[in-house]
Amino acid sequence: MSWLHLVVLAVVQGITEFLPISSQGHLVLVPAVTGWPDQGLAIDVAVHVGTLGAVMVYFRRDLVRMAAGIARRDDGGKLALQIAVATVPVVLAGIALFALGAERLRSIEVIGWATLGFGVLLYAVDRACPARRRLEQMTFGPAVLIGLAQVLALIPGTSRSGITMTAARALGFERRDAARFSMLVSIPVIIAAGTLQAVALYGTGDAVLTGRAAIAAAMAFVTALGAIGFLMRWLARASFTPFVAYRVVLGVALLVWAYT
Repeated sequence: MSWLHLVVLAVVQGITEFLPISSQGHLVLVPAVTGWPDQGLAIDVAVHVGTLGAVMVYFRRDLVRMAAGIARRDDGGKLALQIAVATVPVVLAGIALFALGAERLRSIEVIGWATLGFGVLLYAVDRACPARRRLEQMTFGPAVLIGLAQVLALIPGTSRSGITMTAARALGFERRDAARFSMLVSIPVIIAAGTLQAVALYGTGDAVLTGRAAIAAAMAFVTALGAIGFLMRWLARASFTPFVAYRVVLGVALLVWAYT
């Protein structure tokens, strides 16, 4: 990989990981559009790990509250357990998909349909469902449903953040709280994926690849931190519509490209 290739991947990952537009879909598209060789899952997961640091820094107060709440058995501890419950379905499905071969889903057609379809779904849900619930009103039932929806994010183009925000909005949560829960539940998912791929990467003994992955993770951290701040400020006063419009345009363009 050239340094330009690495920088582009890191910036794309950082910007798209927490916006509801599919980071994985964009990472698959980079080599397809530029002609660069596919970076593979190792670099994909490395830049995901960079975004892990960003979300942990941004939501550090929530993390401290949850850690303390586990010992005290208060609301913070309950939120931690809800996030754990929401993580189980996607971890199990992810392990199964990894064993079967995740590369099978990395196609332009799949990304195009998922980008378009789940984008339209987000718009419909955001417009139709009232926003009457706060994160403090989260219970284990909605957490499980959001966790099941998160399994769909294993399809490139779906967007993990997008599908979990869609599920949370369908359950009546306010936009900022839907985004907040989505980002918090991303932490164990990224840790699980990063650990799995790090073990495989360590087994290769490729020090150059490992070093480049670390640099990509650092660049993704910086851009992701800015993207999280932007999204949370945006949702305080506006809707998901601009992100949906982007997804529709991108999805249609991809399908035209794929089938012509």
